[in-house]
Amino acid sequence: MDELRLRTGFEIELLAPVGSDRQVLADELAARCGGRVLRSFHTDSEPSTVPGVGVFRRLSPAFDVLDADGRPVARLVDDITLEADLAADAPVPGLSGHRGWYRVLCDDARLLRLVERHADPDAPRDRVLDPVAALFGVDAEVIGTAVRVDDHRGATVAVAMPLPPGRERPCEIITPPLDRDHGRALERLLAPARELGFTVPQEAAVHLHVDGAPFRRPEVLANVVRLFGHWREALWAGLETNPACRRLAPLPSALLDLVERPGWTTAAARATGVTKYADVNLTQLLTDRPVRDTLEVRILPGDVDGSAIVRRAALVEALLARCLEPRPLPLPGAGATLDDLVGVRL
Repeated sequence: MDELRLRTGFEIELLAPVGSDRQVLADELAARCGGRVLRSFHTDSEPSTVPGVGVFRRLSPAFDVLDADGRPVARLVDDITLEADLAADAPVPGLSGHRGWYRVLCDDARLLRLVERHADPDAPRDRVLDPVAALFGVDAEVIGTAVRVDDHRGATVAVAMPLPPGRERPCEIITPPLDRDHGRALERLLAPARELGFTVPQEAAVHLHVDGAPFRRPEVLANVVRLFGHWREALWAGLETNPACRRLAPLPSALLDLVERPGWTTAAARATGVTKYADVNLTQLLTDRPVRDTLEVRILPGDVDGSAIVRRAALVEALLARCLEPRPLPLPGAGATLDDLVGVRL
């Protein structure tokens, strides 16, 4: 179970030591492969403290590592779910954000995409929104440590603010899809991380992305729903899912019922309340216009060892292979384990 057969992308959540950050790891990875680092923006959301605004969409510093031939090695980004280890982090007196890093906040996803298209991720905070202000025919306004762009009627378009203390330390490593030598490829990323003192955060997880096309057939998708719906307890035990991990949830019970009915449709499946923040992200399989056409498994525990990650991923792969069979996945009996499904053990 050292290697995988499926083309697989990984998202591995780590934490830089105090005083370090994800750019340090990006620079090291680039140096080892004779490549370079490009700064970019990562899109995410965070809870809002403004009355009437549920969440703010945000752009935060991300770092794309390319090899000597310009091919992607990894992308290093923040992960807003990693919080517990940052509670004691405090701002350094006299500094406004680690290395001058900032995030850009907006309450509208469409506006944020416009901001990302026109803003330069290498620009300093006081200049980053100038191109956006020009689009609206206004000037960016500096208010303390924040920079704000309002349209000519006073409606706020976006705000750039210093990165909160500690938010430079979360480091989610996003790999390109890997076709072979998965363990060695992961170790080329994780060995430098270990040497630099990066650790596994309290809420950490590893996410797997596999090509979605084979799982779109109704009988196969129904098996995936049965696996992650009815076998949830066994999956969590077999994969050693981190109970502190955030943004995990069971699949909607209405979806479990739906796939047992003849002639069910993806439109009906979407209407059951499926979201990406579940044990398995099926949203890209239920749309005709996927942003990233993958099935995402989100319940592997955090780890900084490539071989351990691949061993768990191999179990997931074996279970997904069983889902590809036309016969329906059985319901678990009392004391059922994943070995009852595929005969594979960690």
